[in-house]
Amino acid sequence: MLDRLPSVPASALARQLARWLPAPVDGPRQDVAERLGQWLNVKEAIALHAATGAVDAAGAAASRRQRSTTVPTQALRANLQAELQRVQAVLAQSIRRRDPTHRPDASDPDTEFAFYHQRLHEQQRRMELSVDALRDHVRQALAQSSPDHARLAALDAHMQTLFGGREQRLLSQLPALLKARFAALRQAVATSDTPHDPRWLQAFADEFEQILLAELDLRLQPVMGLIESLEHDD
Repeated sequence: MLDRLPSVPASALARQLARWLPAPVDGPRQDVAERLGQWLNVKEAIALHAATGAVDAAGAAASRRQRSTTVPTQALRANLQAELQRVQAVLAQSIRRRDPTHRPDASDPDTEFAFYHQRLHEQQRRMELSVDALRDHVRQALAQSSPDHARLAALDAHMQTLFGGREQRLLSQLPALLKARFAALRQAVATSDTPHDPRWLQAFADEFEQILLAELDLRLQPVMGLIESLEHDD
C-alpha cells in the first residue's frame, strides 16, 4: 500500500523562500531513501526500525476488528476531507485577517518588524495546535479502517515523533529569513528615486501573508497524504 501513495511535490513554502535565496549549486541527485538517511542518526534509525513491530501490531488489531464496525471508505474519506477543509479555511482566514488598528509606519522599522515577528509567533502556534489535533484525529480514524490504513496511521505517528522536532527547528528559522527580507525591501526603497515611499511595507505584508499560507500548506501535507491514501481503496 505504501508504495502506491502519491509523491509529494515541492512545498509552496520552499518555492516562496527559493525566490529570496541564492540558487543552490547543482550536485548529484539523491533518491528519497538517501535523503531520509541523512536526516537520521543511529539512535533514530534504530527507533524507526523498532517501530515496525508497532506498525504490524496496528494492522493485526485492525484485522481482528469486525468489518461491520468500520465506516465505509468513501464516507470516511468525505468526512475527513471536510474536516481538513474546515481547519484549513479557519487557519487561512486567521492568517489573512489584518489588525484594523495597525497603522504601518515606515519611519519606525524596528517597531514594524516587531509587530510581524509577534504575529508570526502567534500564527505558528495556532497552526501547530490545530494541525496536530487534526493529524491525530485522522490517524485515529484510519486506525479504525482497514489493516493497511491502520499500519499507515501507526507509521505516521512514529515518523512525526522522529521528524517533528526537525520540522520545528527548520520553521523556527523563518523569523530570521523574514527579517532579512524586510531589510532587503527597506534597503531597495532607500536607494531608489523614491526613498520615502511607504509602499514597501505593503509589499512585505503581502509576502508575509503568502509565507504563512505556504507554511500552512507544508504543515497540512502529512494530513493530506493520509486522507489521499483512502482514494486507493475504491
